[in-house]
Amino acid sequence: MTWLLLFILIYVSIQLGIGWWVSRFIKTEIDYLLAGRQLGYVLGTFTIFATWFGAESVIGASGAIYDGGLAGGTADPFGFGLCLILMGIVFAVPLWKRKMVTLADLFRQRYSSGVEKIAVFMMLPATIMWAAAQIRAFGQVLTASSTLELEIAIAIAATIVIIYTVLGGLLAVAYTDLIQGVVLIFGLIALFVLVIFKTPDIAGVWSSIDPDRLTLRQPPGTSILDQIDIWAIPLCGSVVAQELVARVIATRSPKVAQRSSIAAGSMYLGFGLIPAFIGLVGLHLMPGLEDTEQIIPLMAQAYMPTILYIIFAGALVSAILSTVDSALLVASSLVSHNIIVKQKPDMPEFKKVGWARFFVLIFGLIAWVIATNAEGVYSLVVDAAAFGTSGIFTIVVFGLFTKLGKKYAAGVTMFVAMGVWLTATYLFDLSWAYLLSLICAVFAYMATSLFEGYITINSTQE
Repeated sequence: MTWLLLFILIYVSIQLGIGWWVSRFIKTEIDYLLAGRQLGYVLGTFTIFATWFGAESVIGASGAIYDGGLAGGTADPFGFGLCLILMGIVFAVPLWKRKMVTLADLFRQRYSSGVEKIAVFMMLPATIMWAAAQIRAFGQVLTASSTLELEIAIAIAATIVIIYTVLGGLLAVAYTDLIQGVVLIFGLIALFVLVIFKTPDIAGVWSSIDPDRLTLRQPPGTSILDQIDIWAIPLCGSVVAQELVARVIATRSPKVAQRSSIAAGSMYLGFGLIPAFIGLVGLHLMPGLEDTEQIIPLMAQAYMPTILYIIFAGALVSAILSTVDSALLVASSLVSHNIIVKQKPDMPEFKKVGWARFFVLIFGLIAWVIATNAEGVYSLVVDAAAFGTSGIFTIVVFGLFTKLGKKYAAGVTMFVAMGVWLTATYLFDLSWAYLLSLICAVFAYMATSLFEGYITINSTQE
């Protein structure tokens, strides 16, 4: 074991200690899943910022931009950053006022318990894939910091993640998000400055970058439908992700939820440009990387003093922990709160927390298997954002802002959206499958709503 890996593990041990310390204050399901709904502006902003700004923003996005220029990072950092701002402007206040524990609660309140259960099983796969992306990124950091094989590193990462999540819940995440957010931002700024000042003729390196790599325009021949699809996935797919919703509704007021989301999105776009810069210049400074997702860890090793790299790597691991923690908590809450607890609403609070922790373990193990067999972090993130979310987005928008549609409209919409996306993606390999599923979801909801209205009018007349 290298000294670097040892120090990272010590850093992780401190995180586990925080999780254990916070676990002593967890008495209820709301404490465990929503931090007692007590987050203020600072904790709210940093924990929302940390929802997405972790593995995919540093490891995945820099690798994608290394491969394809800024266009490779359309989803991250640009799409996901705008997603947080969209959440603050449009969705944060009405979602907070619903006093939900999970997003699936909205479907029960607005439609029916049957729709709630369907939504749970529609949202679970995406959440588990998101967790798998973070676990794989954690493994990438451990691999870059040692001689460990990636599979072994992922196994270690999964074990740490599961223990950390079982212990502390969202309250522990909120505190560590603030610490890791500050340290990670400091580390990214330090890496940016060191690359600029320690690279001979950095201006020449920048000027040698192909201009086509400095634009968000997709490659020539990319259709308008493909371009819309690329933006629709992070914006529409992620704004209704339970990982984000949980942190927004964990704040102490609707105003805090709104302002924290906008502030977090602004931070995301600003600091997300640093990994983008590293991906762009990294192609010239470290050409020919076999695993391009290693570009940030390798650049940090090359340009940072050992102690600074240890702090940076520790903060990156901490960021990953906070993100995967939320993903596993979400998967757990959807099943424990919306399925198990709903069967026995008078269940004691300690049993509710126990069920939530049990499902964290189960879904953590599943995410470990997916992470081991995945092609990369970035692909997992995009798949997670697209998987079935067009139907969820459609019924959330109609459910929050209109009175149109009842339970059948919601149920049909989710099945149509999922069916269209799966068919278009895996049977026809359609490049704009998400956009097609979103269009079909809107039409399905409206058509079924009209049919429901027609049946209601006829029943009233009879």
